Amino acid sequence: MSSDFEGYEQDFAVLTAEITSKIARVPRLPPDEKKQMVANVEKQFEEAKELLEQMDLEVREIPPQSRGMYSNRMRSYKQEMGKLETDFKRSRIAYSDEVRNELLGDDGNSSENQRAHLLDNTERLERSSRRLEAGYQIAVETEQIGQEMLENLSHDREKIQRARERLRETDANLGKSSRVLTGMLRSFFLRLASLMDTKWLQQIQD
Repeated sequence: MSSDFEGYEQDFAVLTAEITSKIARVPRLPPDEKKQMVANVEKQFEEAKELLEQMDLEVREIPPQSRGMYSNRMRSYKQEMGKLETDFKRSRIAYSDEVRNELLGDDGNSSENQRAHLLDNTERLERSSRRLEAGYQIAVETEQIGQEMLENLSHDREKIQRARERLRETDANLGKSSRVLTGMLRSFFLRLASLMDTKWLQQIQD
């Protein structure tokens, strides 16, 4: 099950990185390309939400004692989606303002707006890089945990096998002891009966 979650997780990381990159490009594109890019980003947002829903379903299948770590990661991803949606709204507002300015011929603050967009784009790219690095680190840690669990299971299986072998040996020893004890009791009772017969004969003769 965890492998399915990790697969969705990696797809989500790649998809959000692409969304971040495209949001940063929207204000710099020509009008026709901007319109197409906005539609493409909206479609990717829908895909990202579907991945979150799939991960939610996977988390619900995890036993309660192991669910905490995955729940925390889900909260982080949902917060990330909220930030991306906010950035996208800002980008669309900037895009709408730019289209309006182009129609009205207003270029008064274009250089200042471009500088602000560049700063925003740089921050978004840095966040995307951090998300990818965090996703890779999580994948590495998950793989290490899985390897340790497999090793522990292998050791436990060996212990169980040794315990079964000792139990079989104990059963065999108990069987041998029982047979020896039965033989000793049989011999004792035979001797006792023989002694009693001998004493009885002596009393008759006397």
